[in-house]
Parts: sequence; C-alpha cells; structure tokens
Amino acid sequence: MSRYDGWALALLLVLTVGVFAWTWLAAHPQHDPWAPLDLNDPVGWATERKLVALRDDPALCRAVLERSAIDFRVLDPVGAAECRRADRTVLSPMPARGLAFRPATPAATCAVGAAMVVWMDKVVQPAAEELLGSPVVAIDHLGTANCRRIGGGDSGRWSEHATGNAIDIAAFRLEDGRTVSVLRDWPGEGQEAAFLRAVRDGACDVFSTTLSPDYNRAHADHFHLDQAGGRMGWSACR
Repeated sequence: MSRYDGWALALLLVLTVGVFAWTWLAAHPQHDPWAPLDLNDPVGWATERKLVALRDDPALCRAVLERSAIDFRVLDPVGAAECRRADRTVLSPMPARGLAFRPATPAATCAVGAAMVVWMDKVVQPAAEELLGSPVVAIDHLGTANCRRIGGGDSGRWSEHATGNAIDIAAFRLEDGRTVSVLRDWPGEGQEAAFLRAVRDGACDVFSTTLSPDYNRAHADHFHLDQAGGRMGWSACR
C-alpha cells in the first residue's frame, strides 16, 4: 500500500466515524451539547450543561418549556434592588407528573421550574415507584420568595429566595394517600427515609444548590433547592 493509499484509508475511516457519531447523536439528543434541550428527553451527558445555561437566561428557559410542552404563565416583575423578582414563572399544575403544589402555583424563576420538571420526572417519580410503590401526586412547599439574607441576619449574602430563585420542599403526597414528610421521615430508617435520601441525592445533579436536614437544623423540615447562576460544573449538595 502506498503512502497516499494509507492517507485515503485514514480519511475514509475518520469520515465513517464522523458520520456514525453524527447519526448516533441525532438519535440521542440528550447527549448532544448542540441539540436544543427538551425536558422530556432522558438525562444524558449534555443535560446538566444545558440546564446550567438556563439559570441566567429566562427567555431561553421559557423557550425550553414551550418546546417541552410544559404549560406555564409569566407574571409581571415585582420588588426592587436585591429583592427584585424579574423572572416570575408559574408552572401549570401537572398532577400526573407529581407537579401539583400545595399551596398552589408558587412563582419562581423559570430555571427553578425547569429543574423541577426534570427532578420529578427523572428522580422523584422513579424513586417513589421503586421504594414506596406509589407515585407522587402533589408536593407541599414552604415558598419560593422571601426578601432576606442567608440566615435571616442584617449582613452577609442575599438568599436566592430574595429573587424567587429557590423553592423549599417540605413533603410529598402519594397517590395511595400517604404523605412523606421531611421533618417526620428523614430521621427514620424505613422506606420513606430511603426515598427522601434518594431524591435529595438526585436533586444535586439538577439544581445548583441542594440543602437537606444533613446541612443544619434550619433545614430540618425541608429541602432547599435553588438555581444560583455562575456554577458551571459545580453544585452545593448537603
């Protein structure tokens, strides 16, 4: 084989691999960093990076919700300065996905809403079926917006709740009538406690910050989930 034949063979091999890779990515958009995000796709290699991109781009995030056939409403901005809530997005109730909130219709940033969809579909519902034998139909929460600093003091960093970029999850209501409470069931050793730990761990792959009762006593009754920006490839998980 001549030197030129070898080059031609190598080029053909590269082209063949490239075509195969392109075809495979087209069939698996969850792994393709250039494919538009669809929240209904399985979680893939590129999913986390795409979710991160939504944290500072409400317009992109809402386009993703529309592409994913997620109904939502956009509310007018409220507040001022550090407590300006410029992005107030409300997901329509989706009981079949477990996304029915009590109290109803919390307004959070679009990035929080998008992450909630992924978390419920890919983490919470599979864990509920496997460990509890019943799907989640509603979530009890403690709110999204609170104009305060972290810890509630007069100094220090502002909480993500100040801009509605967080949600506190207190309990999960199951189709069979049971309620799994963070406050009551986290300290236990049964399936309810195993479920809570599984969904906490899964939240760490979706949200920028996940805080549970393992973090401190202030979180004994809820999971704090937020989408703080500027954390590509890094998250707080306790």
